Amino acid sequence: MSFIEYGDTIKDGDTAIVFLGHESMFPVKVQHGTVTQTKYGVIRHSTDLIGKKYGSKVTCSKGGWVFILHPTPELWTMNLPHRTQILYSTDISIITMMLELKPGSIVCESGTGSGSLSHALIRTVAPTGHLYTVEFHQQRAEKAREEFREHGVEHLVTVTNQDVCKNGFGVSNIADAVFLDIPSPWEAIGHAKSALKAEGGRICSFSPCIEQVQRTCLAMEEYGFTEINTLEILLRVYNVRTISLQIPDLGKAAEDNSSTGFDSSNPSHQGSPCTNLQQGTVQFKSGVPLREVVGHTGYLTFATKS
Repeated sequence: MSFIEYGDTIKDGDTAIVFLGHESMFPVKVQHGTVTQTKYGVIRHSTDLIGKKYGSKVTCSKGGWVFILHPTPELWTMNLPHRTQILYSTDISIITMMLELKPGSIVCESGTGSGSLSHALIRTVAPTGHLYTVEFHQQRAEKAREEFREHGVEHLVTVTNQDVCKNGFGVSNIADAVFLDIPSPWEAIGHAKSALKAEGGRICSFSPCIEQVQRTCLAMEEYGFTEINTLEILLRVYNVRTISLQIPDLGKAAEDNSSTGFDSSNPSHQGSPCTNLQQGTVQFKSGVPLREVVGHTGYLTFATKS
């Protein structure tokens, strides 16, 4: 199993996603002789998972069922164990586009955190690119190495445990892009410039506070970066629902019914899904925004080495 190559069959040692519903799923490490508890009952790895195809419908011990999905960076972002605050697909998508990443790109990242962005970067630069990721916290760095090894992508990533603001990324003049997600990114701009290729490399800094953005932009100007711009991604989701509205009384209901030939006793007019004139309401489909919407996540500052 690999996060960058699809496999048909579930094998011992794989990481799989147990899908109970769009709002309920979780990762599981498949191991012979192990069982996983769900609200629908027990899943026995030896008989219910190993040897089955990804996407299979698995019946649990209580009679309920789940789907077993092949892991992807998107699914991993939604289900990974949080060691830090993570980036989600909304920001990840614009980061990979604005950094102009493609298969074969060399990327430097700090810090690694929970590895949400790291998995997306690895999938984007595979099969010939490489990710150099730096994590200040030793235990988080070790856990990231373990996850990359379990997910079959360790050959595409190098994890370093050090302070990027003091020691840099450990590489020079090879990176096509640099991503910073640290408390004081302005202290690492010089090391980012050293890691980037001679000309045209891109840098992105993620910061939740505008004061961090201001200091980072000043540092970028000081080190000669150009095309500096900051943006913020706001996502608004709409649900499609059936809406019932009352028909206004214009004083001509009887005449309109008779003139249009409407006959309430006609079976073809009864049980209409669109209108119910007897109750004075009309039903239609409409997009309704969620009551609670994820607002500000952070500011993304991009620049180019010239």
